[in-house]
Amino acid sequence: MEQLLELYQTMGISPAVYEHGEKTLEKIKDRFAAIDQVAEYNQAKVLHAFQKNRVSATCFAASTGYGYNDEGRDKLEQVYADVFHTEAALVRPHITCGTHALTIALSANLLPGDELLSPVGLPYDTLQEVIGIRPSPCSLAEYGVSYNQVDLLPDGTFDYEGIRKAINPKTKMITIQRSKGYATRPTFSVTQIGELIAFCKSIKPDVIVMVDNCYGEFVETIEPSDLGADMIVGSLIKNPGGGLASSGGYIAGTRTCVDRCAYRLSAPGLGQEVGANFGLMTSLYQGFFLSPTVTASALKGAIFAANLYEPLGFKCVPNATESRHDIIQAVELGSEKGMISFCKGIQAAAPVDSYADPIPGDMPGYDSQVIMAAGAFVQGSTMELSADGPIREPYAVYFQGGLTWSHAKLGILMSLQKMVDAGLITL
Repeated sequence: MEQLLELYQTMGISPAVYEHGEKTLEKIKDRFAAIDQVAEYNQAKVLHAFQKNRVSATCFAASTGYGYNDEGRDKLEQVYADVFHTEAALVRPHITCGTHALTIALSANLLPGDELLSPVGLPYDTLQEVIGIRPSPCSLAEYGVSYNQVDLLPDGTFDYEGIRKAINPKTKMITIQRSKGYATRPTFSVTQIGELIAFCKSIKPDVIVMVDNCYGEFVETIEPSDLGADMIVGSLIKNPGGGLASSGGYIAGTRTCVDRCAYRLSAPGLGQEVGANFGLMTSLYQGFFLSPTVTASALKGAIFAANLYEPLGFKCVPNATESRHDIIQAVELGSEKGMISFCKGIQAAAPVDSYADPIPGDMPGYDSQVIMAAGAFVQGSTMELSADGPIREPYAVYFQGGLTWSHAKLGILMSLQKMVDAGLITL
């Protein structure tokens, strides 16, 4: 479209970059159609839960103080439980981030003398201090919880024999990170996670399995809770918040596990009975309702990015043709300059702070400097268009988000333009 090209040129995108993007789109139309089918199924699933629980306008009323008898809060948690097919759910704006939600789930269900096992290698950076892999005040290690891990095999698959040997009488909980974090390993499908859960429970039936579900909700038609996970945990400023939730996290799972999480979040004996909603119910409900469609937009952006960059010689994880199980696209750019250029493009395409230049800096919870590009309506929302990564080998940037497909497309084209402008790519 000539008008669109003219507008893109006004925004700094050259005809060569635009043309490369249009050629890329022609190759992936069928995949976009399949994503739309998954989104339609998940939209119906969410809508059914809303209707089943008789969500009404009164559910959006604000509560203060103790938050006793908050019908909207309680119904939202039942909606989450029904969508994820679990006995219970804890969905609260008081949960500050995904790491906080995971910390609650871990500390509520592990006691001194217990052991936590990761059968999928080293957890995400910020969780390492929670566990005590990197020493930190108030870590699980300080409270007498031990940790063990089994690394993935060189091909990225599970080391079942190693896992069998690692599970022992002290193993109380198994943590499975669905997404790749700041690693260039594959994201696990729900089916793969289900097979791993079944294997672990065949060795120790009473072991608790927690899945870090961040970035994976609504990418497939099933969730890890459908295949045996005792808890799935995530952040509301990622997929399930739909770009509207301004804070929060969720834990969905068995009643026993969720009750303990509620006691840890508030206080023993109080649990889910307390917690004001501060007038946030409308955005939490509406964000969850929109989440399947918003997730589909972000997923299209990730596939577009891989198909745009891989033919130019950059390693992409997942690659251009692999199936998708989360919204994250890793692109190995080979240098700090490449990471900075890519992130400048994402920032330049943002609706907020588009004039800012992202630079690497120290971040709490990380042992390397990190660069982040995110001009978001909600601070730190990785459901919105964003890119980030630690400044270390292999200099991979992790792209995710996009509340609309059109914005995701524009952001990726702008990232390519900045790479071209920096002399890192020739089209």
